[in-house]
Amino acid sequence: MQIGIVGKANVGKSTFFKSLTLADVLIANYPFATIDPNKGFGFVRVQCVDKELGVQCTPRAGYCVNGTRFVAVEVIDVAGLVPGAHEGKGLGLSFLDDLSVADALIHVVDMAGTTTERGEPVDPGTYDPANDIKFLENELDMWYLAILKKSWEKFSRKAQMEHADVRQAIVKQFTGVGAREDNVAIALRNLGLSDKMVTLWTDADLLAFAKSLRLATKPMVIAANKMDIPTAAANLERIRKEFPHLTIIPCSAESELALKEADKAKLVRYIPGDATFEMSDKLNDKQKKALDFINSNVLVKLNGTGVQKAIDAAVFDVLKYMAIFPGGLNNLTDSQGRVLPDCFLMPPGTTALDFAFRLHTDFGKNFIRAIDVKTKRTVGKEHPLKSRDVVEIISNK
Repeated sequence: MQIGIVGKANVGKSTFFKSLTLADVLIANYPFATIDPNKGFGFVRVQCVDKELGVQCTPRAGYCVNGTRFVAVEVIDVAGLVPGAHEGKGLGLSFLDDLSVADALIHVVDMAGTTTERGEPVDPGTYDPANDIKFLENELDMWYLAILKKSWEKFSRKAQMEHADVRQAIVKQFTGVGAREDNVAIALRNLGLSDKMVTLWTDADLLAFAKSLRLATKPMVIAANKMDIPTAAANLERIRKEFPHLTIIPCSAESELALKEADKAKLVRYIPGDATFEMSDKLNDKQKKALDFINSNVLVKLNGTGVQKAIDAAVFDVLKYMAIFPGGLNNLTDSQGRVLPDCFLMPPGTTALDFAFRLHTDFGKNFIRAIDVKTKRTVGKEHPLKSRDVVEIISNK
C-alpha cells in the first residue's frame, strides 16, 4: 500500500511528510522545494491483540506501545502542484506520474489561507483554501480524462465493429493508476453508460466517467493544515459545509514534527496520535513555552495534532483496510522468539485464502484450512476475515 502526500507548493506538505516519517527532507518556504518524490514509512495505529491473548508482543517491524500497535505504510511526498499541471505547467506531468502508484491521497491544504495558488506567501486569511481543493480535484479529473481520450476514437470504432468488451478495454487503459474491472463496471452502471454505444459517448460522458473512476481509484483525505493560525478555524467550518463528501482532518504538521523530534531527543514522552505528552526535566524555558503553545493551541483544541488521524483515516476509513495478525493456536512465537511479530494490512473482503497467499504463495496453493485463533474455530478458504483477527493457516507445505 502506498499513500501519496499531495498539494500545492508551500502549504507544509514536506513538513507533514517528515512529521509522519522523520525522514531527512528539504523543508523550505518557496515553491518547488520538493522536485523529486520523497519516499518513507509512516505508521497507522492499530489496537494490538496481545493483551487480549495474554502475551507481550515483540513486533518484527513497527512497534507497540501500551497495547497500541504501529504498522508501517509507505508514503510518497510528490512535487507541489500548480493549476494546469495536466497540461505540463510547473512540475505537473512529473507530479501526476509519481501519483500513479498511490492507493489513496492525503491532500495537505493550508487551511489558514496564507499561500496563493502558486504557493506564494500572503497575509493569513487573504486566500480561500477551498480553491485548492477544487483545483486539485480538477487536475486529477483532467489527468484521467487525458488517459481516457488518448486512444478513445480508435478504441470506440474498434469496440463497435468487433463488439469488444468495453470494461476490459478501459481497465487496460487505466492499469497504470490501479483501476480494477469492478471500478469500471460500477462507474459505467452509475452513469448509465453500460448499454450506451461507446461511439455515442459525449464529452460530458467522458468527463463524468473519468471523474467517477478517479474517485474510486484515488480516494482522498484532506489534511487541513496550519490549524494553529487563528484564521484557519473559520475556514475549516465553512469548507466542511462546502465539501460534505470529503473526509477533512484538522491538523498542525509543525506541531507533530516538534513533538516527535522532542520525543526522539528524550525531552518529552509522546505517542503519535495522543492528545497529551509528558515533559522531562531537561527542558529549558524556551522549549517549555513552545510546548505549552502546542498543548493549548493544538492538542487541546484538536484532540491531537491531527497528523496521525489523517493517515489512519486514509487507510482505515477511506480504503477500509483491516489489520490481520498471523499466529498459531498453540504458538504465537516465531523461530526468533518474537511474539506476534507481524501485522498485515489487508483490503476489505479479504478471505482466509487471500491471507494465506499474502503470507506465502505456497500457503495459498496448498491451503487446507485456517483457524481463528481467538475463537479456536476452524474456517474454510472463503471465510471472510475482519479487523484484528488472529489467523493460523494450515497447509500441506
